[in-house]
Amino acid sequence: MNGNDGRATSTELEVARLVGVIAALREHCLWTAALTHDSLTTYLLEESHELIEAIESGHGEDIAGELGDILLQVVLHARLAEEAGSFNLADVARGLSEKMIRRSPHVFRPDGTLQDSFPASLAEIEATWERIKAEERAAASGTEGVAAPDSPFAGIAASLPALAMAQKSVERAQRAGLGIPETGRAETEGAAAGPIDSEDELGKVLFGVVLQAERRGLDAERALRAAVREFQDRA
Repeated sequence: MNGNDGRATSTELEVARLVGVIAALREHCLWTAALTHDSLTTYLLEESHELIEAIESGHGEDIAGELGDILLQVVLHARLAEEAGSFNLADVARGLSEKMIRRSPHVFRPDGTLQDSFPASLAEIEATWERIKAEERAAASGTEGVAAPDSPFAGIAASLPALAMAQKSVERAQRAGLGIPETGRAETEGAAAGPIDSEDELGKVLFGVVLQAERRGLDAERALRAAVREFQDRA
């Protein structure tokens, strides 16, 4: 509800309507009723990539529709959990708000009210965000993943595309003050000069490309997508 006059905003009304639509589909549509958390993962991945494509292609008119498809996945997962007695969409929204407040002490006090002043340095904001995330990982029990909870690589999804995972890992390592290998140009230039005979060698070349991209502030994953689209357009 709107905190000023007690009336629901248009956003609140439309979200409530969407929740009702999904509940009705779960009850009366056999296809929707058969969905599970596991079966939805494929759709979530596809919809995420379609949103990225709409953003990168500059088709602003498509972004709202693609965001709606992402929202559908969120509401469906929340509905499945509600039916199982686990959590609901309100819990998801509440948890997200609390996390953003907790991780943004440069903006919010612990009770969610605004601070009196705000830092002007992006580096300070990023350092605070990473410190709080690290504290949360250290406090978590039974955390499973690719890296230990106290590792700078904790939380990097194993399902990320390899180039994106590599660049995220390099970025995290730099923030943690870890040593970054002085490689990149030599590997890629060497690859251009001769054949690559093994996946191990190919992996080092690709990682060298990622290191070059990170040093120059470029996005390796996005750059490759653009190159592939250019190839498709020429074919």
